[in-house]
Amino acid sequence: MKQAIELHKDEMLKELIEFLRIPSISALTEHKGDVRTGANWVAESLKGIGMEHVEVIETDGHPIVYGDWLHAADKPTILIYGHYDVQPADPLDLWETPPFDPVIRDDKIFARGATDDKGQVFLHIKAVELLMKEHGTLPVNVKFCIEGEEEVASPNLVPFIEQNEEKLANDAVVISDTSFIEKGLPAICTSLRGALAMELQVKTANSDLHSGTYGGGVPNSIHALVQLLDSMRHENGQVAVEGFYEGVPEVTEALREEVSKVPFDEEKGKKDLELDALYGEEGFSFNERVGIRPTLEINGITGGFQGEGLKTIVPKEASAKISCRLVGEQNPDEVYDAILQHIDKHQPTGTKVSLEKFIQANPVAIDSSDEMIQTAADAYEHVYGVRPLFPKEGGSIPIVEVFGRVLNSPVVLMGFGLPSENLHAPNEHFHLENFEKGIETIADYMVRLGK
Repeated sequence: MKQAIELHKDEMLKELIEFLRIPSISALTEHKGDVRTGANWVAESLKGIGMEHVEVIETDGHPIVYGDWLHAADKPTILIYGHYDVQPADPLDLWETPPFDPVIRDDKIFARGATDDKGQVFLHIKAVELLMKEHGTLPVNVKFCIEGEEEVASPNLVPFIEQNEEKLANDAVVISDTSFIEKGLPAICTSLRGALAMELQVKTANSDLHSGTYGGGVPNSIHALVQLLDSMRHENGQVAVEGFYEGVPEVTEALREEVSKVPFDEEKGKKDLELDALYGEEGFSFNERVGIRPTLEINGITGGFQGEGLKTIVPKEASAKISCRLVGEQNPDEVYDAILQHIDKHQPTGTKVSLEKFIQANPVAIDSSDEMIQTAADAYEHVYGVRPLFPKEGGSIPIVEVFGRVLNSPVVLMGFGLPSENLHAPNEHFHLENFEKGIETIADYMVRLGK
């Protein structure tokens, strides 16, 4: 397999560059046609590698692409999931080269979607293609389910899964949309935090007011917003919303020992981020704070005059975007209700306050001892020469919980990205070392499952 990858490497990279050129930004209406182009590109690629029953399935939003090959009698079936949509590329002025004009430099490919998730989806397509070319068959049954709405929380994939249990039935869901611990040290993620995203809006008067005429005599929406936001967290880093920690599991010594196996150099972390200090809930390490503890973060604030110079007003409205990461048995609906009650209790005088929910996802815990996961670890160890670690990931992939719950199958998070690859940021890239070894690892995994 290694020789075949080397032989076809240039050809495969040309195909990946073609894929990355498509600005399939699911969040922006003006790119709806580009997202469809991305779906059609995936469908044609699946047909080209010998997949059958390939469909571009319409939804109320962007299409889902399905294809399968089911001729390995008495062998396991794996469902390969990924997404062909990407994040917006802003701010464009911080990209060294245009985000949808892929370039290769320093043994990396730079483009929006290079690591999240087009590059990693592409690894599976090429692994299947090379196995088919080499053997004329596959060692396992394969289904592909590639969506175009992951970056907007997969609103139409959830009902699709619920309505197509038989079509998507499998022995394992395999997803490559996560990262290594560091270069050369692979990881199979075994938990994901849940998510809850909201926007808080505060309104006061019916218009902005002159700060000389009204300042000090009327409520200020920004002051009120800051007051509300500040009430949500204690100085020790704990969330101050009553009931927020309902369902958060006790941090046992065994769990702490498991989390501590994932290396983190605090001094290097501060240096890399140009920070004087890290911050978080007292009594917990950095890895514990970002992996097994819940959070409430302010993601953005808007209000008042934003232009150049000054405009001395008392602003009539202000808003904040808030996100929570959830763990254990925390329920997004219950956390949302607790935040609503907190806002009602602490609502400043003279304000009208509203809270709108945008995204929610349940936390996920995966059993690392599952045979499907341990076989993946064997494949990593064979190709990279080191056995992967099993970290607790701080991020959220909402659809993982749905796959596991509805299809009742283990989810194998076989990521090939690196934490340093700027996903969701300017100059996103993917290391070509993991491009080659990723294809080899996925192919090795399929062969092992077939045995």
